[in-house]
Amino acid sequence: MNDSMIRARWARTLVLVAALAGAVQPMALHAQLPAMGDGGDLSLGAERRLGDRIARELFRDPDYLDDPVLADYVQGLWQRLLAAARQRGDLNAELDQRFAWQVLLGKDRSINAFALPGGWLGMNLGLLAVSSSGDEVASVLAHELSHVTQRHISRLMTQEERQMPWLIGAMILGVLAASKNPQAASAVVTGGQAVAARNQLTFSRDMEREADRVGFGVLTQAGFAPQAFASMFDKLQHASRLNDNGAFPYLRTHPLTTERAADMQSRQALVERGAAPASGDLEHALMAARARALSAGGVDALRTLQRDADGLPAQADATRRAAAWYGAALASARLREMPAALRYAQRLASLQAADSQAGRAVRLLDAELALMAGDAARAASLLPLGSGSRAEMLLSAQAALQTGRAGAAMQSLQVWVATRAQDAAAWQLLGRAAAAQGQTLRAVRAEAEAQIATLDYSAAMDRLRAAQELARKGNVDHIEASIIDTRARQVQALLREQALER
Repeated sequence: MNDSMIRARWARTLVLVAALAGAVQPMALHAQLPAMGDGGDLSLGAERRLGDRIARELFRDPDYLDDPVLADYVQGLWQRLLAAARQRGDLNAELDQRFAWQVLLGKDRSINAFALPGGWLGMNLGLLAVSSSGDEVASVLAHELSHVTQRHISRLMTQEERQMPWLIGAMILGVLAASKNPQAASAVVTGGQAVAARNQLTFSRDMEREADRVGFGVLTQAGFAPQAFASMFDKLQHASRLNDNGAFPYLRTHPLTTERAADMQSRQALVERGAAPASGDLEHALMAARARALSAGGVDALRTLQRDADGLPAQADATRRAAAWYGAALASARLREMPAALRYAQRLASLQAADSQAGRAVRLLDAELALMAGDAARAASLLPLGSGSRAEMLLSAQAALQTGRAGAAMQSLQVWVATRAQDAAAWQLLGRAAAAQGQTLRAVRAEAEAQIATLDYSAAMDRLRAAQELARKGNVDHIEASIIDTRARQVQALLREQALER
């Protein structure tokens, strides 16, 4: 499957997931919707299971991206919003505990973000690439978060439609399967029943207004600029009018009416005095450039990023220059032109002293490029093992592995996953480190844990059975063997639960 087919598949998937999973609105029963604030008929457990079922397939999608640097940046915004929602009472303790509250990134250039059942959210890199500030990205996440905290999916269920959630899940999974074949996917979309369902499955205007209102409160409570809500939607709507080429699915699933725009402007005016201004900060400019480089499809798009950096006008400001150099460095690395990548990155060296957050982003880029160039020693010197956030931890562990310090990498990773069991990338690295240390049983268990983290319980069970077979064959760590037996029973129970849902 070539790049264009993969990107078309992800775009179709996200549009249909947003339309199908984003809301359920049986047309004939619209008048029976519960009042605003009611919980609806779908239990928290059922909604989480439905969301997990969809997320499991998104983890398998070729366009799913776990980029530690971008994930750290988005998580920084996301955690602030979650904290604000808790403070406001929008996110209660039970919902907080039962739902996933994870944002999945897709390396598609179309402008989209969407909420799934059970606290899963998705966002295309295209949305990050066109945003001017972290505040604007946060405004979109706040809106989607509010769709979940206000239980919009559940509230669109009725007493007569109790089985609807699983039918929706089946529809989404069918679209995902059909999208492997573009002709089959087209047939699914254009079929009479599918078109009828798709026309019905849209958020109501009341729910869009409520997500705006609650999301705006969450955004400002979190300390983001109040004008970001209006500026982001104005930007997207203006761009889509100028170039309506299908690249703006977000506005199709979340149409911005005149009434909604006016409401956001009035709310902004009420709180704007004394509020923090929107931050067009350097760190965000670098992250947007990273999103453009990672979502660029094909050689021509990557060459364009290089040409943009080489052809900067003399009057270009420092932020624009830095973003262009950052994007060109990553583009060159993706083209396997490492000397050029290092030259572009060298131009960013002055940022490390000028701006602490931007300096961190440049240091991570330098370490990443050093690893790609085969200079693990330099990467290790830039990122001491065990320091910093997830991006630092993963890159420093890779450097330690490549410099023959598998034991140190293993220790660092073990500490990390002890409190972050859902980090599949960390488990995968831990498996490599354990294998390098000759600890085969622990390596196989780590591989199983990585599969569990991405909800692939069948693959996890295969690895756990392999680990149990290894344990039966000879001298092993009995504590590790006991953990493996316990995990096998837990995963088997999850598989039985999945079977009952089908």
